[in-house]
Amino acid sequence: MKTMEVVMKLSAAQKDRSAGVLLGQAIGDALGVPYEFKEPITAGDAFMAGGGLGPYSPGEWSDDTQMAVCIAQVSASGADLTNGDALADIAKAFDKWRYNGASDIGNQTSAVIARADSYVMGAAMRASMSKRELDTEWFSAFQAAAAEYAADHPQSAGNGALMRNGVVGLTRLTDRDATAAAARAVAALTHADPLVAASCVLHGEAVRVAVTEGRLDIRAGLDLLSDDERAQWSAWIDEAEAEDPKSFSSNGFTVTALQAAWSAIHHTMPVRPTPDHVNDALQLAISIGHDTDTVAAIAGALLGARYGVSGLRHDLRQRVHGWPGMNGRDLIKLALMTATAEAEAIVARPLPGSCPTRTEVLAVASQGLRHTNVSAQR
Repeated sequence: MKTMEVVMKLSAAQKDRSAGVLLGQAIGDALGVPYEFKEPITAGDAFMAGGGLGPYSPGEWSDDTQMAVCIAQVSASGADLTNGDALADIAKAFDKWRYNGASDIGNQTSAVIARADSYVMGAAMRASMSKRELDTEWFSAFQAAAAEYAADHPQSAGNGALMRNGVVGLTRLTDRDATAAAARAVAALTHADPLVAASCVLHGEAVRVAVTEGRLDIRAGLDLLSDDERAQWSAWIDEAEAEDPKSFSSNGFTVTALQAAWSAIHHTMPVRPTPDHVNDALQLAISIGHDTDTVAAIAGALLGARYGVSGLRHDLRQRVHGWPGMNGRDLIKLALMTATAEAEAIVARPLPGSCPTRTEVLAVASQGLRHTNVSAQR
């Protein structure tokens, strides 16, 4: 199989960076949780205190990473995320999460999932449907619900698809067009606005480039957009780099959320890459304020893709945990399974209780995973 032949050529550094995507997101998410929608703090003061909208325990990730896990549990099989069956599986996972695990959820995401759920249940009651037919119904129901929400709400470009997008950048590391198509398709399950799709394309391609080439470049995916989109997004990126990061505090909007995350990364970019950049950028991202966990999660996925598990602070790697009963090692496993598509080789390995060292990460990689508060626009 061609894809597997390419996967087996991933270097140790590329595998380490792949493994860092979900873990980097979760670290940013858990660091930002205590400060969401509160008075902005000083950069450098953020720590994993818990609380937030869950309320969450210290080190627990929020809905941003919970939804990313829903995607990763499908992508870890090597599934094509533009395929209707794979998208239906993600949709079902979102629905199950919404009613059996989501500790907080954005208004838009909640409304779309609830509407889609009612469509599927209604269809099941009106007609005798096979399991296969019912599974397929989830995909069309989510697409319809997202499109209807967008039609009813002119400002429907929330950040709820972008926040979970990092793992999508791992799905086809050798194919940028396929990565972009997957980003659009997964985003459209809950967010039909073209601005959301474009933001996810840019973010997903930046993750892919960071993993494969070891560089941070949010402009890498501009050529994957239409001419009009390219010009507008180029201007927005220029603005993110020129302006004070704190000017992007209205970050419930997908455009401003990506600007905020990139501005924090850009303004802390060292002359020579160093893992200290991860903490510096996440601290600055959180100090912007408003949707702190989401902005830090978006930035964290990019930073994890660039610096890898080995570049993430050991104490933070040890502390992160969350729905559905996972820890940092589980996120590493899911990310590696997604990046390599060697699901069978990795899933058979037991999960130790502690977070792995760099050596353990590369060893695994060489062989191949309450009450709901409704919040904000997303």
